[in-house]
Amino acid sequence: MVKVLNVAEKNDAAKSIAEVMSRGRFNRREGLSKFNKLYEFEYMLRNQKCNMVMTSVSGHLLALEFIGQYKNCSVSGHLLALEFVGQYKNWRGCSPVSLFDAQVEKYCPENYIDIKRTLEREVRGAQILVIWTDCDREGENIGFEVIQVCKAVKPDIKVFRAKFSEITPQAIQRACDNLLQPDSRVSDAVDVRQELDLRIGAAFTRFQTLRLQKIFPNVLADQLISYGSCQFPTLGFVVERYKQVQAFMPEAFWKLRVGYKKDEIDVEFTWKRNRLFDYMSCFVLYEQCLESPLAKVVDTKGRSKSKWRPQALDTVELEKIASRKLRINAKETMRIAEKLYTNGFISYPRTETNMFTKEINLASLVEAQTRDPNWGGFAQGVLERGPNPRNGTKTDNAHPPIHPTKYTDNLQGDEKRVYEFVVRHFLACVSQDAQGFETTVEINVAEERFTAQGLMITARNYLDVYPYDKWNAKEIPVFDKGDEFEPTSIDMKCGETAPPPLLNEADLIALMDKHGIGTDATHAEHIETIKTRNYVGVRPDGRFVPGQLGMGLVEGK
Repeated sequence: MVKVLNVAEKNDAAKSIAEVMSRGRFNRREGLSKFNKLYEFEYMLRNQKCNMVMTSVSGHLLALEFIGQYKNCSVSGHLLALEFVGQYKNWRGCSPVSLFDAQVEKYCPENYIDIKRTLEREVRGAQILVIWTDCDREGENIGFEVIQVCKAVKPDIKVFRAKFSEITPQAIQRACDNLLQPDSRVSDAVDVRQELDLRIGAAFTRFQTLRLQKIFPNVLADQLISYGSCQFPTLGFVVERYKQVQAFMPEAFWKLRVGYKKDEIDVEFTWKRNRLFDYMSCFVLYEQCLESPLAKVVDTKGRSKSKWRPQALDTVELEKIASRKLRINAKETMRIAEKLYTNGFISYPRTETNMFTKEINLASLVEAQTRDPNWGGFAQGVLERGPNPRNGTKTDNAHPPIHPTKYTDNLQGDEKRVYEFVVRHFLACVSQDAQGFETTVEINVAEERFTAQGLMITARNYLDVYPYDKWNAKEIPVFDKGDEFEPTSIDMKCGETAPPPLLNEADLIALMDKHGIGTDATHAEHIETIKTRNYVGVRPDGRFVPGQLGMGLVEGK
């Protein structure tokens, strides 16, 4: 029987895929790494009965180092990591500039050696290797690291790539039926980025650490002043906003307001000029209104108005909304989302796509949610009308938008909250916009124009399932053009301009996405880095404030 070695990116994913392919009938055995099990079962692959062995790595299997000058160590998420010895270990023993020319290679640190040895042992008896890592750039690169290790033992092994975006029977079956060749160009792009990050990060980290420790020996004696090509622009956004707030000078302004009570309803008319920054100018107009207070309705308008349902969900929106509405930071949100994905509850959570293709069976996804006591009735209504997604314009041509793949009611805590958000967002996206009727009344008082608006919601639609959006009705009496009345009050109000708010995590992610800093997969990581390095602090309200070191690093550049 043909033996096929299957390798996933993490043990949870390997187990979930094995459960789907074997329908829960697999034999588990231990690997040389206690964290990476092996799942064995029989499977018909390409019309051939095969002995499938499913195992995993733990993120990256290999990482860059400077040739001949490393010592085994570990970095979270990588099977290979970097540490310098010899001339490169002594930071004062070589110029940071020399790191731009030093040769590099990949190696496996000691604490990941057992995973590597498991692959080497299992591939010896295998005829086929199938890569099941995540289908993004990092996943492709991890796949080629697995291929490199396996081909060193068995150069002639046949290699295939399984493409999937969710761990469901349908998706796994499609992947098995359409095995592809791994894409070396995608992996090479990651290698280039890793080498640039290594050289730039190592050189500049050493340079600024040594220089600043020399200038401030009592303050920074034991402080590592790290540098990263994404980390520093992220810090820069925080510092720039903080400086804007600090430099802001409030300016006084004045505005007029007209109040009127009709049919037991209080109406406030706002000034069409909005506000004036000159007191006397505003006061003169205020006096004119008081001298001739008769208000005349000069225009009334009524129009239908829609509140758009949310677009299909991508990673950036997931991180932003979870931060704002669920009060879960981006790093924790992505950790939870990845766990939900590997357990088969949602699709792959790292995606730039916000548009559903016609190939996705939305009706079956909606139908799975009709069992829930909270949103099942809404899902049934969507099913009866037919799912109608509101699509965006972005696609990474690799993964669909984030959506639920199956129903569960067995989650707890933040996992439950994130899953519920994904479900509700999906149902809202494929339903209908909220509908309302907006009335605008414009009045004239002493040749000054004021307006009031009312809103009657005629159909809540997606709002019934999506509590993260609000659209409040505002009652207004009926006015007819030509009506005249004496206002209940005419007031002159004073106020001050306010500075822009300090950035919160959602704001920072939006800026990083806008300016191309990092990727949807790394935004949370870069934010976490500037926090752990104490370059920024976080206030109780979630707003970022740069620390003294963070300010110095940005202003000193």
